[in-house]
Amino acid sequence: MTDAQETAAEPALRTTGGPRRQSLVSLPPDDVEAAPIPLLEPREGIPPVVATDEALAEVIAAFAAGTGPVAVDAERASGYRYGQRAYLVQLRREGAGTALIDPVGCPDLSGLGDALSGTEWILHAATQDLPCLREIGMIPTRLFDTELAGRLAGFPRVGLGAMVENVLGYALEKGHSAVDWSTRPLPEPWLRYAALDVELLVDLRDALEKELDRQGKLDWAQQEFDAIASAPPAPPRKDPWRRTSGMHKVRRRRQMAVVRELWTTRDRVAQRRDVSPGKVLSDTAIVEASLSLPATVQALTALPGFGHRMGRRQLEQWQAAVDRAKALPDTELPQPGQPLTGPPPPRSWADKDPEAAARLSAARAAVSELAEQITMPQENLITPDTVRRVCWEPPQDPTVDTVAAALTSHGARQWQVDLVAPLLTQALLV
Repeated sequence: MTDAQETAAEPALRTTGGPRRQSLVSLPPDDVEAAPIPLLEPREGIPPVVATDEALAEVIAAFAAGTGPVAVDAERASGYRYGQRAYLVQLRREGAGTALIDPVGCPDLSGLGDALSGTEWILHAATQDLPCLREIGMIPTRLFDTELAGRLAGFPRVGLGAMVENVLGYALEKGHSAVDWSTRPLPEPWLRYAALDVELLVDLRDALEKELDRQGKLDWAQQEFDAIASAPPAPPRKDPWRRTSGMHKVRRRRQMAVVRELWTTRDRVAQRRDVSPGKVLSDTAIVEASLSLPATVQALTALPGFGHRMGRRQLEQWQAAVDRAKALPDTELPQPGQPLTGPPPPRSWADKDPEAAARLSAARAAVSELAEQITMPQENLITPDTVRRVCWEPPQDPTVDTVAAALTSHGARQWQVDLVAPLLTQALLV
């Protein structure tokens, strides 16, 4: 039994129950759990927004002179602007306080990133913010992800607000997460919300580190954090138009060509206007046009998403895209689906390879049981895709060593290999 399994077997210490807050932050015992304390103001007040090189230089000097880890967050304008760029960066560090930086006024933060090189960065759901931070020159070498830490520790709710409330006993304001952060000037309530997002990240990190250590999972977490910090940027997605919502309705290749042409035209327009593609033309409208193949602007106007509020010039633009797709020779039409780079969908395994289906069933059951024992989501114990790949194409001679090598080749971390390889070895022998 691992340390984590022994800890999970002690009901009084499980992180999913009432004793959590006491065990993490040493609040006095109480028969009734106290209501969370509203966190209304940053402890030093709302800092001024940094939007000039001179002000940025002062922040860099202050944070370079600070001590301990640095809390980092970024706000984007998803749903309002094109792309996923950062429109506000928040930081907090002992000795430096909180800083709010405007990446529009200060688009190059590589000097700040350099000043924090070697420092541990604390982020919540790091993979969401790292791409936009990378764009402005901020790339951590070490990090602690409080959302991922919560998952590994077995917390049922791992949003920042839920974690701060359940672990530290404070209630964060939730009202401005989905606003248009490209707005200038940013309203004071939004800035207060942004500053409070990093106010307690260091405290949350420290409490979660203690809990992970208590459960015997701290080394596991560090391996996960190191993997995130060292991961290269994700490559561009191939054929992103295939992810259009409602694409499952589109069956014929000519219809797929219409989706591709409308999606590409929309993306070009959205990028030029710097607005979210969905504000230019909805996915629903794209799919409707592909299914109907309208012959004229009048026919296009009758479709959902192409109503009277759309100008004649816009309608002609979309009709021209439809016409281009309809004129393509058959040899240039997209093929149905995307080339498979891995095993087929599991629902087809029973017909294609019954033995593989039996292996997958046994593997899933074993992984599920272990995940429950150590109080962790199955997908964090080992990704479902990795399990499928190993079960579909198992080592020729399944042993713990050969299965471990297969898991490693698919990107599993050492702690995952140590826990899962014996289970999968047994499943592959069914």
